[in-house]
Amino acid sequence: MNDIPVILLAAGQSRRMGGADKLMKEVDGVPLVRRSTEIAMTAGPVIVALPPRPHPRFDILADLEILRVPIADAAEGMNASLRGALRHVTTQALAVLVMLADLPELTAVDLATVIGARKAQPDYLIWRGATDKGKPGHPVLFDRSLFTQLGKLQGDEGAQSVVQAHKGKVHLVSLPGQHALRDVDTEEDWDAWQANRTL
Repeated sequence: MNDIPVILLAAGQSRRMGGADKLMKEVDGVPLVRRSTEIAMTAGPVIVALPPRPHPRFDILADLEILRVPIADAAEGMNASLRGALRHVTTQALAVLVMLADLPELTAVDLATVIGARKAQPDYLIWRGATDKGKPGHPVLFDRSLFTQLGKLQGDEGAQSVVQAHKGKVHLVSLPGQHALRDVDTEEDWDAWQANRTL
């Protein structure tokens, strides 16, 4: 456990999933949103951005020691979730780890690797998970000096503008395979990922 909080972005509307909630789909018998939350809990205190109540995602996380934050303006996109969750991060936090809830291959070891890179490579402001081929992905660890900029973001582009503004201060952290990028936005994504797991 460390003093770096984790923001888990889980307020998206699963628009591309054909009516299903991708974060309630089960991985090894556990809904993806709960699996991602439990992995996040291994890294630090967790703040989960969620759709407003009532919503199944709220209920499935009810027994976990986390902070569930309803995002009233979640339809705006990812940055509404980021802003809403960031309001609950204390100013004493040295950094914050931002994690997407729909990356089913991310592991607790991956999170620890990204967080560990901050101590190993202290001259950066952003430490970002990447594929084994070096393609940037998630999670992303932001130094506290960037909190104000993160809190002003609008729209659905995530923190890309902040990352680009400080691209000389970004350290890519290699994670296994496609852990940092493999998402499941559509039924086809989900089916393909499940099929690959059984090969």
